[in-house]
Amino acid sequence: MARTTPGVTRRRILDEAVRLFATRGYDTTSIADIQTACGLHPGSGALYKHFPSKAAVLEAAVHDNLARLAARTAETADTQLPDDPREALRLLADVVWAFMAADRDLIRLMIREFAGFPELFEQMWQGVVATVYRRGTEWITTLRDQGRAAVPDPEATAAVLVASLTYYPILDVLIGHTPGDLAPDRFLAAWLDSSVAALNLRA
Repeated sequence: MARTTPGVTRRRILDEAVRLFATRGYDTTSIADIQTACGLHPGSGALYKHFPSKAAVLEAAVHDNLARLAARTAETADTQLPDDPREALRLLADVVWAFMAADRDLIRLMIREFAGFPELFEQMWQGVVATVYRRGTEWITTLRDQGRAAVPDPEATAAVLVASLTYYPILDVLIGHTPGDLAPDRFLAAWLDSSVAALNLRA
């Protein structure tokens, strides 16, 4: 039997809920499971002091994580990209992979449960993921307008570069394998070479 732990915070409840929803699934995780994971007595109803329902826990978890991701994305948006395109691409890769490493459970949860909560996860897409695509598009467009890159469709090019970059951690999160079972340094080196080639940089 779980021992009741005084002072369990809202943050702890949300973190444990995301972990359980991501690993077990939303439908098969009960309020009692979340309370037990937090060290609360499963029959105490202590969780209801913070949230009226399991659905409210999920919604709050997504919104809280979205707020944290959005704040980090805003900080990144203010970062001046290096003038060297290859260095800028490397910075983009570092930032995207760091984001995804910090929120592995949330990524798994979004993929597993999207069909059940499309509007909720659409907010995550528009608030964070779409921002990365837009930033990439703006950067490639600037390179093109400066005459430094020959890219006929910056938006499509950005989509391909970001999608291929995010596929590596997503596959790792979902099945524990990376594309080709490559180590991250080998994948990143090949991604950088391919990205530079796609930009068709001019001296």
